[in-house]
Amino acid sequence: MKILHTSDWHIGKTLYGHKRYDEFEAFFSWLVETIEQEQVDVLLIAGDIFDTSTPGNRSQQLYYRFLHRVAASACRHVVIIAGNHDSPSFLSAPRELLRALDVHVTGSLSGNPADEILVLHDPKGDAELIVCAVPHLRDRDIRTAEAGESMEDKSRKLVEGIRDHYAEVINLARLQRTALSSSIPIIAMGHLFVAGGQTVEGDGVRELYVGSLAHVPAGIFPPDIDYLALGHLHVPQRVNGSSVMRYSGSPLPIGFGEADQEKSVCLIEFNRQISATRPAVSLINIPVFQPLERIRGNWQVISDRISMLSAANSCAWLEINYEGDEMITDLQERLQSAIEGSRLEILRIRNNRIMNQILDQIDDGGTLEELSVNEVFEHCLSAAAIPVEQRTELWRTYQETLVSLDEEDIRAE
Repeated sequence: MKILHTSDWHIGKTLYGHKRYDEFEAFFSWLVETIEQEQVDVLLIAGDIFDTSTPGNRSQQLYYRFLHRVAASACRHVVIIAGNHDSPSFLSAPRELLRALDVHVTGSLSGNPADEILVLHDPKGDAELIVCAVPHLRDRDIRTAEAGESMEDKSRKLVEGIRDHYAEVINLARLQRTALSSSIPIIAMGHLFVAGGQTVEGDGVRELYVGSLAHVPAGIFPPDIDYLALGHLHVPQRVNGSSVMRYSGSPLPIGFGEADQEKSVCLIEFNRQISATRPAVSLINIPVFQPLERIRGNWQVISDRISMLSAANSCAWLEINYEGDEMITDLQERLQSAIEGSRLEILRIRNNRIMNQILDQIDDGGTLEELSVNEVFEHCLSAAAIPVEQRTELWRTYQETLVSLDEEDIRAE
């Protein structure tokens, strides 16, 4: 029996305003092909299917088309749990319809832990796998607030609530296995942040709970489960060094901080001739569908790297971090000229030379967050040594931009 573990798709995610539907579509095509090539029996998706709780039509279309393609593939079962980005009610709404395609969805707690236990059957109708499909456990699901609680009390109760819930669900799974066959593996799923987990700057991973319980200890999971399929962290990694407790990571780099990261899915294989429940776990690397690159340094370093990428006919999206000592007031114009005629596209520019000068201008003890947007703009003009005669027109254009952004926010609401 072969099982594929993936998570954190974040369908609908944009990168500095750039839509990424082509990347998602390419990933789903690759995933279906991989399922067919590997003859995968079960697909596990450990949360954060969508990037927002109200996914747009294109995101929904990609999701349902993928499920339809998987249902027609070698894969017999798909198990989906909600993550913290997902709307539990939205994911659960078509649950009964999807069940007809052997797609099993757990969006939220139902009040009955037995509802989170799935017994999956082989083509002969015999039970072959038990899955504890535990969705993202929200604060209100597992902790009762009391007056006068300290932050330490809240954190302790959250850890206890998560531990108790997993213990109850897995104990029911054990009883199921005893009634069926001792050789049936038990897999647990979850969407949370285990202590010691690795993240990267700009990956968008949110703290899940108030206080210090952003990270829960690995010891909350009973040691006798045969595989733990986790979501939430975007870096593929083991939990506490275990080969059978893993984050699959996100299939696409969510931000430029993940640009150099090798993305993968986890392939879990149970072979009863070798071991009744001990699986072999391997990683299948995911192709890069849209190259991202962060370039840091002075103008010469940045210019040389752009020239190299252009000569290689790269179609990378770039984040530029200018860190040179020279004051460059026309950095954007220089960069656009440097990529002209190439397939490169610059998504973000950070002029750290000007930013550092702005920070130097702030009174001791102050921070950038304490300034109004108008004060920051005034500091930018000073840091860039913009002549006085040009500032009136720049201020007028700046104010028009602010009004335009406010109008867009109103329309979005």
